[in-house]
Amino acid sequence: MAARIFIDQMGFEVGVPQTPIRVISLVPSQTELLFDLGFESNIVGLTKFCVHPADKVKKVEIIGGTKNFNFDMIDQLRPDLIIGNKEENYKEGIDQLKKKYPVWMSDISNLIDSLEMINEVGRLINCEKKAKALSKNIKLSFEQLPTYQPLSVLYLIWNDPIMVVGKDTFIDEMLKKAGLVNAIHHQRYPEVTAEGIRTIDPDIILLSSEPFPFREKHLRNFQQEFKKSQVYLVDGEMFSWYGSRLLKSANYLHQLRTEVIPTNFRSSQNPG
Repeated sequence: MAARIFIDQMGFEVGVPQTPIRVISLVPSQTELLFDLGFESNIVGLTKFCVHPADKVKKVEIIGGTKNFNFDMIDQLRPDLIIGNKEENYKEGIDQLKKKYPVWMSDISNLIDSLEMINEVGRLINCEKKAKALSKNIKLSFEQLPTYQPLSVLYLIWNDPIMVVGKDTFIDEMLKKAGLVNAIHHQRYPEVTAEGIRTIDPDIILLSSEPFPFREKHLRNFQQEFKKSQVYLVDGEMFSWYGSRLLKSANYLHQLRTEVIPTNFRSSQNPG
């Protein structure tokens, strides 16, 4: 039977079987999406960073990391579809896989991209109805978010060197949804120094749980060093996972803004 032709989010043509039987996911958030769409019996491989759903991913073969594939293992698994992502995977590895297998790539910078990805993955695996319902519910959850008082923010993803989230990223989009104005104007993930942070003087510093695992000890250290800012630990998955986890993200952002981050801490710290 002839393959179906899809155009992925990087603009490449991909020939996909009418019914993919053996699928490998190279991206944690898209792995979770495949499971949530009810496709678990067809997932034959995933990365070591694919941790959700915890009770199900442990039953699937590991094909390496997101940026170092075990090509021998992939060959043994004989996939008829591989799903990856421009940012999270590495070009050399993807190019090598494309020589043997259909590889569909996502490219996510904002919520619209993520909803398009969810719908398209649904089409790829013949779960279109479930995918459309999921994307509709995610879209509605974000539309229901209120308008928050703007606060400037630095979102840290690495500690040594200190790396932050810049513009043209999905995390920057999530910050906007929470009324948090990114104080970084560079694109992607620039490095900053401690002196640079003091110069920026953000209202809020967010320490993400991934990719660097910021913990309470880091929070204490950063709060001690940057006393004029308020420092919080946040769940990185809620800011950076662009698959079905988005169904929980809007509520998480709302709770963060209404229950955790005060809107008047500057005035309370510096009365008069």
